Amino acid sequence: MMRLLLDESVPRKLAWEFPSDMEIRSVPQMGWAGKKNGELLREAAGAGFDAFITADRGIEYQQNPDSLGLRVVVLVAPRTRLQ
Repeated sequence: MMRLLLDESVPRKLAWEFPSDMEIRSVPQMGWAGKKNGELLREAAGAGFDAFITADRGIEYQQNPDSLGLRVVVLVAPRTRLQ
């Protein structure tokens, strides 16, 4: 079973979009809210998560998740403006 961790910056509703045979948890559900990226990635890897999903575009320049055996997926969405 693939285990995915959703960052605080990602809407929890996104979990519903994944197949039911995946385990999806959020950072707050794990009790890790407010942790810095490096500590958060180490916690996720240590807990057996396969991937970390975030909207934090800077994480790829701040951390090296490959050294932890954890994949990081950065979601990029176009900005919208209400009129």
